[in-house]
Amino acid sequence: MKFNTIVIAVLLTTNLALNFANANDLPELGDVSQTVLSPLQEQAIAEQIMRDVATSDAVVQDAEITSYLQALGMRLVSNSPDSQLKFNFFVVQDNSINAFAMPGGVIGVHTGLILAANSESELASVLGHEIGHVTQHHLARMLAAQKYDTFKNIAGIALALLVARANPQLASGALTTASAVGVQNQLDYTREHEREADRIGLQILNSGGFDVRGMPAFFTTLQRGSRYSEGSAPGFLRTHPLTSERIADVSNRVGQMSYKQVPDSVEFRYVRAKLQANNGVPETNIAVFEQNIRERRYTNEAAEHYGLAVAYMRKNALAPAEKEITWLKKNAPQHAMIENLNARLQVAKNNPQQAAKQYADALKIYPDNRALIYGYADHFLAVKQADSAIKLVKEKQNLYPNDAFLYDVLAKAYTMQNKVLLSHQAQGEAYFRKYDLARAIEQMELASKAKDGDFYQISIVEARLKELRRMQGDVKKG
Repeated sequence: MKFNTIVIAVLLTTNLALNFANANDLPELGDVSQTVLSPLQEQAIAEQIMRDVATSDAVVQDAEITSYLQALGMRLVSNSPDSQLKFNFFVVQDNSINAFAMPGGVIGVHTGLILAANSESELASVLGHEIGHVTQHHLARMLAAQKYDTFKNIAGIALALLVARANPQLASGALTTASAVGVQNQLDYTREHEREADRIGLQILNSGGFDVRGMPAFFTTLQRGSRYSEGSAPGFLRTHPLTSERIADVSNRVGQMSYKQVPDSVEFRYVRAKLQANNGVPETNIAVFEQNIRERRYTNEAAEHYGLAVAYMRKNALAPAEKEITWLKKNAPQHAMIENLNARLQVAKNNPQQAAKQYADALKIYPDNRALIYGYADHFLAVKQADSAIKLVKEKQNLYPNDAFLYDVLAKAYTMQNKVLLSHQAQGEAYFRKYDLARAIEQMELASKAKDGDFYQISIVEARLKELRRMQGDVKKG
């Protein structure tokens, strides 16, 4: 089941109409966007979207994949025209080749797009384009021309995007309500935005240290792949067909820029292999990885062995998975993703002591690795070691103070210890970081009524509850 294509198109999908002009010719946005979407409204819409992202089955919740995309995205943002804007990047479990930008710096990328990218620079070119949409406030500019209720309709469209996976009929209704103006008119208007985002994206790609040839290369790949599949072309090629002349024009412009050969990061190759291993039937993936290794058809041999190990793990074939991990530890440079995979293997083998040692040893080398922290915390919960889980979270929370998962772990650990106030308090903080203010308040109210807290704990909860209620009042006023 795929996302509604029209919804994605309305949200400025990556329909890269590659028609570059001099970067200095970019039009000034001025105040037109601010008359439609204020910064506070954009933030409120972004938080509403991220609330659904936090709970959507369509969104990949894998810490290694999301951390990689977030790191790549923020590297590009730091080289954008407005590096102070807040951005959130997430991965959508969908085989279609697509990406989209939404208000407030929310950018989604389909797994199909990551798998279609032959290099990290190709993937970065798409992200750079989407960042260009955000920094230029294209949605606000489009809405200024259409003159309709910004907050309600844009929020509705954005929510329909995520609802589509779980309930297509409900998503259709949401889209009908949200689209007060004809979709075609909105798409016609966004063509100017696409050209502007292209130019901004190329600037970002170059400044970020990536190979600018990744942009035309990616679209050549897309055009070639969709040539014999009429009606099933990638989303951005459906709306703005990509011609050979347009690709040639981009290639010529890129040819005028300085050449730089940029190798892919190991993380890109491992993440891509992991996505491939988790997509479709494990047996098929195993056969593909094995054939690639046997015939030496790969860009990175370690990534093929890593993907093969993940595929074996999916099939619960632990002995061959261990063989691949052993190969990686012997032949590949040390890496957190390999260490994490080894720890997961020990968990799957029901070897809690070895798993604990593996996590502890790995965290000494990679103390801020989110996936290892998550895995170790989950391990402690699984073996009912609440004290150890709490200690680990307390040690690592300063690294990720806004991480909802860590508060979820605390809530579960405190529940194991029958500490009612602390459990509700932690759960409230988790909901707050999932942008769910109503549930956060509900949990803090339960915490304030608990009978097992001391004066200091109750005072903290009551002060926090007062703060959350004030926030709720501000949201309603806005």
